[in-house]
Amino acid sequence: MSVGDGKATRKKRPRILAITTDCCTGCAGSPACIEYCPIEACMFWISDEDHPPFGRIEVDPYLCIGCQKCTSKGPDGAFLDGCPWDAIEMIPTGDWETMHGITLPDLPPEPPAVAAG
Repeated sequence: MSVGDGKATRKKRPRILAITTDCCTGCAGSPACIEYCPIEACMFWISDEDHPPFGRIEVDPYLCIGCQKCTSKGPDGAFLDGCPWDAIEMIPTGDWETMHGITLPDLPPEPPAVAAG
């Protein structure tokens, strides 16, 4: 799960979202993209049950702000510090919504309440 720097939060629906492609290897358990993401819990680890300890990273579309800090492709081909495998792409939010049949809200959903015990 991404740690985040506590400075960024989603205030409106972004125009682009980060998605991981089939090229994602999870950087062998030390994913670079998570370190660059400013949003806590936006990027998270999915284990590959058939090939432990390998896995991949997924991006929570409800939390992503479209900042592109997790990518390695910047404007005009500039190299950024994010994913070393080019496994993260930015797509228009409307395209993602159409593919999944979901309309994303401006603000992320409230985190679930922790039960007192």
